[in-house]
Amino acid sequence: MDEDLGVCEVVKQLDQACREAGFFYVKGHGIPDSLMHEVRSITHKFFELPLEEKLKIKLSADTGYRGYQEVGANITKGVPDRHEAIDCYKELREGNYGELGKPMEGSNLWPTYPVKFKTLMEEYINLCTDLSRKIMQGIALALGGSPNELQGKIAGQPFWVMRLIGYPEIANGHEKAENDTGCGAHTDYGLLTLVNQDEGITALQVRNHSGEWICAPPIPGTFVCNIGDMLKILSNGLYESTLHRVINNSSKYRVCVAFFYETNFDAVIEPLDACIKMTGGNKKLGRAVYGEHLVSKVTTNF
Repeated sequence: MDEDLGVCEVVKQLDQACREAGFFYVKGHGIPDSLMHEVRSITHKFFELPLEEKLKIKLSADTGYRGYQEVGANITKGVPDRHEAIDCYKELREGNYGELGKPMEGSNLWPTYPVKFKTLMEEYINLCTDLSRKIMQGIALALGGSPNELQGKIAGQPFWVMRLIGYPEIANGHEKAENDTGCGAHTDYGLLTLVNQDEGITALQVRNHSGEWICAPPIPGTFVCNIGDMLKILSNGLYESTLHRVINNSSKYRVCVAFFYETNFDAVIEPLDACIKMTGGNKKLGRAVYGEHLVSKVTTNF
């Protein structure tokens, strides 16, 4: 794989994007545009349901933090976010990871309407998992390892998270809400995130290394991909987990489907030896257990 000139060029571009921006667009990924659109469309249909219907799959600690959150229920750095969402996780059976996994045990809560919701989402999750694994193979090469360097104890059995998020429009296109931030500034907690966002609405903003907020407008048929906290640690800070936020100033309701590709749930993450060498020979970041990191985020809303 690493001897193919085309792959080498892609790896070079991937490395440059991860070092300089922390996010990039993915095209030619093999997931049909029609499926990306259908996933967003069926998510719109769910959010259009009456609140009492949506609350039938309400998220709580008892559901393993799976299910529906109404607008304002998600908190980022103490401020309610102006969005609603369905949160889904790779399902953990009781006792899978002992006390570490206990808060996340349970099955996903899928709505009965729209019909085919569960089937469609599970197909999409499988394809996003495969695509993310391929991107991580490129990143492994960029970090000086073999394509499967980040498999095994790091991500041989990757955990995943998916959030189906709806951002209300501004009424009449001009009335400003008391808090217009759809989701406050935060980093993601795993390896990488694939963002499938509605076309024609620019709301996602990413902060660059200069501290400026840069818009990441939707490009049809592409994912926006950004780096998470676990990849930052593995790279010894060579790749920065991307601080980002969402502000929907549009007169249209916006849907975003975010797929988070993670390490193994119980993976102990620390800088790779090759990355320590590339960054001056000193370990700049400490170790983290992914499951502990996730639970701390989930139970405190970032």
